[in-house]
Amino acid sequence: MADPAFAIERLKKRAEFLACAQAPSCARGAVVVQARPREDDQPLVRAGFTATKRIGGSVQRNRAKRRMREAARLLLPDLARPGVDYVFIARGGLITRPWPRLLDDVKSALIRLAAERDGRPRDPAPALPAD
Repeated sequence: MADPAFAIERLKKRAEFLACAQAPSCARGAVVVQARPREDDQPLVRAGFTATKRIGGSVQRNRAKRRMREAARLLLPDLARPGVDYVFIARGGLITRPWPRLLDDVKSALIRLAAERDGRPRDPAPALPAD
């Protein structure tokens, strides 16, 4: 269960978003998640949210960011790695995506990024049957 005192600090500066753009990313359904390990000793988790004009007007972009923020609020306490910055990028269809599917998209992206960071292979090869 997640720590009730778990706080997510927000990324707000453009330089922080640009640094995350160089980090590994994972696209799932209606969201892209980028994860950049920081080189400091702070165990804190930071998250940023962005939606381009391709998503729609300001109302649609703000709704997309609100949905991503809520998904991050629910999932990051259990799946985030301390000392990592996350950026969530809205893709087409995020606004109309059913909530359970959006949560699954974010969860699977976070799990994939954590697996890559831990050194596990990206797509493990299936085991061949022994002869």
